[in-house]
Amino acid sequence: MAKSVWNRYRNLLFWSIQVISWGAILGFAYVFTPDVDGFKSSGFLKFSLATSFVIGLFCTGLLRAYLKRKIELNDFKKRYWLWIFISVIVCAAAYALLSYAAGYLSHQFFESDVTKVPDIYKNAGWGVIIANSFITILGWTMLYFAIKLMLKSNQDHLERTELNSNLKQAQLNTLKGQINPHFMFNSLNNIRGLMLEDVERSRDMITKLSEMLRYSLTQNAKNSIALEEELEMVANYIDLSKIQFEERLQFVTNIAPETKSLQIPPMIIQLLVENAAKHGISNLKNGGTIALKTKKEATDLLIEVRNSGKLQLAKDGTHLGLKNIRQRLQLLYGAKASFSLTEEGDEVVALIKIPLV
Repeated sequence: MAKSVWNRYRNLLFWSIQVISWGAILGFAYVFTPDVDGFKSSGFLKFSLATSFVIGLFCTGLLRAYLKRKIELNDFKKRYWLWIFISVIVCAAAYALLSYAAGYLSHQFFESDVTKVPDIYKNAGWGVIIANSFITILGWTMLYFAIKLMLKSNQDHLERTELNSNLKQAQLNTLKGQINPHFMFNSLNNIRGLMLEDVERSRDMITKLSEMLRYSLTQNAKNSIALEEELEMVANYIDLSKIQFEERLQFVTNIAPETKSLQIPPMIIQLLVENAAKHGISNLKNGGTIALKTKKEATDLLIEVRNSGKLQLAKDGTHLGLKNIRQRLQLLYGAKASFSLTEEGDEVVALIKIPLV
């Protein structure tokens, strides 16, 4: 379906350029034709130009059909040059013969106007006619291939863009698919640890887990969501984690009001908070604090997650969540986004910068 539409578009474009180019050539010839004894207004000249227009469309239309069938630009071979040259010679010869025949008819139909024809045209022999025909057809052929190559380049660019877009979306879907198993593994471990100790708390954790899974399944299909929606997810995760960590986990937020409606990749903050709890707080006997801060700075959104602990405590992990964040940011924003994980004193600082424009 799309291919047939494209073919119709190409045919329409070709014939539009055909009419415009041949009209321009003959219009140019008319403007620079000497007006001897009213020659420009003679029926002889008008008939000659009209027949030249029709002959030009006919000959180059056939030439285009031949070139389209024989020449494949995607796999251009050396022998094509010979085919193009021969086809130009044949087309120029046909154009010259038909133009001569049209000139003969013009003499017959407009015999009274023959005396008005300037000597420069009367004295033109076969050599001039053939040379003029060859130059005209060669110029047309060069223009044809120039336009064809331009259209092909544009089409290739569109196809590459579409392919890259599809590839990026496929990669994003793969990365999104990693989030739920990673998240469920950590959460189910928490439930398993409490199942035999406190049934009521386990029920609460299962309820929170189901809410989070429902959220991740519905929102994770999107490439971006509002930051305030992500904060609800984070709040559920903190409630779930506090059942395990109890007073060992303190969570504080500093959310700039103007950032709440800004778009971010789903679950990106949740993964940072989860990483801070698993690799930071869980390794500290007395626990610690996770601090979430967001602010708008110029044309960027800054998301900062700080947690108590040392960066080397997490060096033995696979860091699936952190790798996921880096790759998704790269796919969605390219070099405009950034993600860093550093140690400042007794804290680990994760900082994400997302472009807003």
